[in-house]
Amino acid sequence: MELAYIPSPSRGVIHLGPIPLRGYAFCIIIGVFVAVWLGNKRWIARGGRAGTVADIAVWAVPFGLIGGRLYHVITDYQLYFSEGRDWVDAFKIWEGGLGIWGAIAFGALGAWIGCRRRGIPLPAYADAVAPGIAFAQAIGRWGNWFNQELYGKRTDVPWALEITSTTDGRVPGTYHPTFLYESLWCIGVALLVIWADRRFKLGHGRAFALYVAAYCAGRGWIEYMRIDDAHKVLGVRLNVWTAIIVFLLAVTYIAVSAKKRPGREEVVEPGAAEGTQGAADGGADAEEKKAETDSPDAEDSPGTEDSSGAEDSSATEEKEDAREDVSDAAESAKKS
Repeated sequence: MELAYIPSPSRGVIHLGPIPLRGYAFCIIIGVFVAVWLGNKRWIARGGRAGTVADIAVWAVPFGLIGGRLYHVITDYQLYFSEGRDWVDAFKIWEGGLGIWGAIAFGALGAWIGCRRRGIPLPAYADAVAPGIAFAQAIGRWGNWFNQELYGKRTDVPWALEITSTTDGRVPGTYHPTFLYESLWCIGVALLVIWADRRFKLGHGRAFALYVAAYCAGRGWIEYMRIDDAHKVLGVRLNVWTAIIVFLLAVTYIAVSAKKRPGREEVVEPGAAEGTQGAADGGADAEEKKAETDSPDAEDSPGTEDSSGAEDSSATEEKEDAREDVSDAAESAKKS
């Protein structure tokens, strides 16, 4: 008898008239907003301009969605192209099915295009947005909860996930909530990257590589718990092999990059520092002029005193000359 479990939603979509509002899509959208918001704050802290992260995200997000969907369709092609399946379903991204590996790869391509247009180094941008991507994944995984998908083996633990749907061969029961495990893991990854970045001043793409390595470490064991159909290589799920390979590549990058390019970039966005400094200098000059104008010492300054003294001396001399002229005129009148 189950004493407790995580209930699944009765449906993953709500219709407002003819408009469907899907929980999966909402999770993706909210995740993107969080990633851009946090990335913007980190980019500004590194010396970049506000709004740059969002401008580049206009390229990265669509590329990421396309790449994620392509990876999913290619690695699970039997869901769309086998007998009895409708290949049109491959385009129904709102029904779920995004491969993180394809999303990151194509998203990086889109980010590279955006960075190149702005003259920004991609590694610096990747470091700024890395924790936000992890948080976005944590939020996006709840889309799987709305769709009742990607759960693990049967279990009766108190935090088990109750599956009620029978669509696509699902068997109602309680299972390991692997979506929840990955969501919590991604939150931990984001916090780890933020801490390590502050502690070790990671630069040149190492913060992003740390995110990739840490995520892969968790994805490996979480993937191993899942029971949904997947292609296997040597008896191991394809995504597990992908996680292992990508993990090794990320760790190698961190080691090589730290040796060749230690420290962090001094300039992440050309012109941003000069603009900020110019505004600061302009403000400082204005304050200085205002201080000089308002200063009480300005009225009693030595220059002012000298000027007043010169004016008084000139006036006195003119008065004395006038008196002498009057006296001379008077003497002349007497003689005459």
